[in-house]
Amino acid sequence: MPSTQESKIKDKIVLTLDNRDVTVDIYDSPLADRFLNALCDNLSKKRVLEKNFCWLGWADSSRDLNYLVQELNNNVEQINSFRFEPPYKHIHPFVADDFQYSGRLPTGKAPDGDISKTPGLRLKHEACNLLHRYFEDLQGTAWELSEFYKQADYPTKYAIRQLNNICHEIESWVEADRKKHIEPEWMRPSQITTFLNAPRHELRDEDFELFKQNRYDRDLGGVYLHWSQVGKTLFEVWRDEDAPEMTDAMCSTVNHQKYYSGEFDIEWGQTIVENDFDWKKEEMNNYRSWLSKNGFDWEDPKLSLGYIKLGQIDTQKNFGSRDFLEVYKQMKNNLNIKKITVRGSPDTICEYPYRLDDDDWKKIQMDYLKEGYESRSMR
Repeated sequence: MPSTQESKIKDKIVLTLDNRDVTVDIYDSPLADRFLNALCDNLSKKRVLEKNFCWLGWADSSRDLNYLVQELNNNVEQINSFRFEPPYKHIHPFVADDFQYSGRLPTGKAPDGDISKTPGLRLKHEACNLLHRYFEDLQGTAWELSEFYKQADYPTKYAIRQLNNICHEIESWVEADRKKHIEPEWMRPSQITTFLNAPRHELRDEDFELFKQNRYDRDLGGVYLHWSQVGKTLFEVWRDEDAPEMTDAMCSTVNHQKYYSGEFDIEWGQTIVENDFDWKKEEMNNYRSWLSKNGFDWEDPKLSLGYIKLGQIDTQKNFGSRDFLEVYKQMKNNLNIKKITVRGSPDTICEYPYRLDDDDWKKIQMDYLKEGYESRSMR
C-alpha cells in the first residue's frame, strides 16, 4: 500500500489521549468515504467506546495476565450460574499457567525454527482455542446467533462477550511479555477501536481488491479496517493450529471478512513488510503453499486474504521519531482515549470521559448493550 507521502489524503482523525493528541491521515478511496461516514455515525450517536478491548499487546499495561485471568473467571462464573435449556457444559476456571509457559524454562529465539527448545514464556494455544470454542458455541455468528445467547439474560450475554475479548487480550499480552524479555523491538502492540452496537455494512465487490493491495504487510502507525465478525481467518487457523489439513468441521469455523464498520485498528508495532524481510517472505510462501494444498486460491479477492489499509499515522510528526521503541515509550502511558474527532465541515466529535477503573464502567456497557444486544464489534 502506498505511504501517506504517495497517497492522496482524504480526511484526518484526531485521537485525544491522556497526555497527547495523535493525528490519523485517512487515504482517499470509496471505501474510506463509507468508513468515515460509519465512524461519524458512531461518534454522533455517542456509541460506547470499548475501552476494555482497545489496547492489545502492551507488555507494560496494568492489565497483565493475572489480572486478565481473574476477569475471565468472573465471567466464567456468571456463565456457569445461568440455567441454559438445554444445559451448557460447565466451564472450569482458568489459571495463569493455562496460558503461558513458565519463565524458568529455556527462553529465547527458536533455534532452527524449533520452538519446542525454547518454550519459556510462550503462549499456550490450547487454552485459547478452548475459549474460542466456548465463545462460538455460546455466541454463534454475526449472522446466526446461538440459542444459548438468545436465552441468556443481560449479565450472561455480557459475560459471553468477554470470553472472546479477554481471550484475544491474553493472547496479545503473553506474546508481548515474552518479546519484552528477549527482543523488545519486536513487541506487537496494537489498538482496536470498536464501539458497542456499531452497525455493520457489507463490503462491495470492488473493496475486496484492497486486501490484495496490502496483503499481510503491517506498518508502524498503519490504520486498518477492523474485523467486525465472529470466527477465525484462514491465516489464524494456519498460524495458531500448525497448518492443519482443512476438514469440513474446521472450514465451518472459518469466516472470510465481508463486513466493514466505522471501526479501525492501529498497528503500533515495528513495520513488517514481506519484501523487506526474508523470514516474512518465507512465512508467506509457506502460508501460500498451505492455502493451495487445501484448495484456496491466493488470488481470490473474496477470501479476504490480508488487511485493508485505510490510512497512516505520520510518527515523525506525531512523536518526533520513526523508531518503534521511542513511539512505544511515548504511548505506553497514554492508553486511554478521551476524545475522537473527525475533521470536516463541521467536525464530528465525541468525548469518552469514562475509564476502565471507574466503578460504573461495567454498568455503562451493559446499559448500552440492552438497546440491541447483538454485538456489532465481535472478533
